[in-house]
Amino acid sequence: MKMKKEMKKLMLMLMLSVFAATTGFAKDNSSPMVKHLYSGNWPSAEEGQKLRDEWYYNQAIQAYTTMLPAMNTIGMRDGSHKKFGSDYNVLPIWKDRMDSRAWVPTPNADIVYAMGFYDLKETGPLVVAVPAGIIGMYTDFFQRTLTDVGAAGPDKAKGGLYLLLPPGYQGHVPPGYYAFESSTYNIFLFFRALMGKGPNGVDPSPGVAVAERTRIYPLWDVEKEIKPMNFANGSGKRINMMYPTDYAYWVKLKEFVDHEPIESITPELRGVLAAIGIIKGQPFTPTAKQKELLNKAVDRAPKMILASRMLNRADKRDLYYKDRQWQRVWGGATAEWMQESYLDTTMRSSFFQIGYSSAPAMVMRTINNGSKYPFTVKDSKGEFINGSNTYKVHLPAGIPAKAFWAVTLYNISDGTMPETDELIPGVNGYEDVTKNADGSIDLYFGPKKPKGVKESNYIKSIEDRGVIVALRLYGSSVEFFDQTWIPDDVVKIK
Repeated sequence: MKMKKEMKKLMLMLMLSVFAATTGFAKDNSSPMVKHLYSGNWPSAEEGQKLRDEWYYNQAIQAYTTMLPAMNTIGMRDGSHKKFGSDYNVLPIWKDRMDSRAWVPTPNADIVYAMGFYDLKETGPLVVAVPAGIIGMYTDFFQRTLTDVGAAGPDKAKGGLYLLLPPGYQGHVPPGYYAFESSTYNIFLFFRALMGKGPNGVDPSPGVAVAERTRIYPLWDVEKEIKPMNFANGSGKRINMMYPTDYAYWVKLKEFVDHEPIESITPELRGVLAAIGIIKGQPFTPTAKQKELLNKAVDRAPKMILASRMLNRADKRDLYYKDRQWQRVWGGATAEWMQESYLDTTMRSSFFQIGYSSAPAMVMRTINNGSKYPFTVKDSKGEFINGSNTYKVHLPAGIPAKAFWAVTLYNISDGTMPETDELIPGVNGYEDVTKNADGSIDLYFGPKKPKGVKESNYIKSIEDRGVIVALRLYGSSVEFFDQTWIPDDVVKIK
């Protein structure tokens, strides 16, 4: 009897299995994601922790690249404050030209620089009395332009009173000012003034005289309380104005987040920062493993950006010309890094690794005004330019720069000037550069001056180091925009 029951049970199971096979019930009808994620189960504890660490690292990479514009400015501010002080009346001016002893991203030695960094949380609304003849801008600490100053600004090169308001300012705004509200308490003032041509070449004194007519003071201070201006001379000083390359990057970033209004950073980016433990007003206490990952990110992220800069964009929007190696750092985007339908974060991080100050006047095609900055890292054969070799740069006659032109060498890593016994690695139109019979100019650079080349046309490079060659055109004219004037590619010579 028992045997019959067992046989019936076995026959029933066999029939059910045959039925299931013919009707599809035996198939795994799970969704694709269930199949993909461990067949609907959790990963092992070991793999789960590994994946979480990987995600933390990826978010640290994103935090690094997206916050680089602010960290770039923070590095410049900290270097300036350490060397010159941080009061609202301090405006350092490089009175004898900026040279390679100043570690600044792609500095310009061919124009007088004045750079100030101020905290509107401390000063309240700040007035800047701008003299006529200044070229410049004000930005927040993400280097988002508040306004151009000078010919491209509302004062139209005549000078005027600019009023810089802190975020969310609710007080009275008196008439008579060009008033602009910043999204961050920290602001960056970047002024430039044209130099003159003296008997021995460049003469910075006319530009210095213009810059030193600037006055800065809190709006509500009366005259007897306003501090006299301190125009410290930045020239001849070794100064580090670069952002950190180690764990201090995250420490300074946390300080910045705590100091600034919540609204100065987008909610999505605040979420990325929160994912690595950086939240306004809360302790930043990464674990030992997280510190290891943060150190890895601050090491790898700049290398990733550098690697992205090695290749031209697939759409070629970073090339100025169809048949040349000269590039534009904005990649055809606006000064805010907007392409037609997206924010170009890749070009933005590439720019702020080697440069600073992106203003509308640098990007818009203003005729006989503004400035243009073609640069190249490759020679005419598409090979990377290296300081061990000797090169020629041919500039055709009629250089389209109403104010001045300059050619400067920079380090590919961070845009600083390579330091040799010649502290300014560049040549400009103020100098007595030797011209060819047709008015064109041949410039040469390499570790040693080629025979027969005059000193006025030579720039010294550092051996075994990558080189950026930058061409500056201040007051660009229609010949540049129409491309009826085009610089030759950099040519490697023996």
